Amino acid sequence: MRISIIAAMDERRLIGRANALPWRLPADLRHFKALTLGKPIIMGRKTFESIGRPLPGRTNIVMTRDVGYAPEGVLIARTLNDALEAAREVAGEDGEAMIAGGANVYFQFLPRADRMYLTQVHGPFEGDAWFPAYDRRDWGVIHEEHHPADDKNSSAYSFVTLQRRHAHGRDAAKVSFGRG
Repeated sequence: MRISIIAAMDERRLIGRANALPWRLPADLRHFKALTLGKPIIMGRKTFESIGRPLPGRTNIVMTRDVGYAPEGVLIARTLNDALEAAREVAGEDGEAMIAGGANVYFQFLPRADRMYLTQVHGPFEGDAWFPAYDRRDWGVIHEEHHPADDKNSSAYSFVTLQRRHAHGRDAAKVSFGRG
């Protein structure tokens, strides 16, 4: 099963502010929907709560350590391996699991990811949640599409698809959780 991260971030890897997106990009939301429909989508509890409901047309897998957490319409996973097993049951070996954040979930899955679907929002924003640092040399660009700001999308942005260049190192030491 392919493990794919899907994220929107600014030039400094900022992904959130007060549990919300720091920008208004309806085109990115449509892109997210198109890429994730029909697939299992793994997210953390805070990300799920910021969305406010299960995303339709997808198997929603929510990672949490809270043993009492049980919202309707989602599968609960306590560990990364539990989340992957639940995704594999839905997607099969030839399918794709989509990792939708937040920061800690991205940090856990980045060493195992095969692909990243990134929306790179041009310009710095203010916020409090960051995508983990990663070595760009480990990733090759397989698609890149640039878009200017317009009357509906507040900032210029690019859709970039990255494929891991090498076999999975699964080496968490290559991933940095900080802003640097």
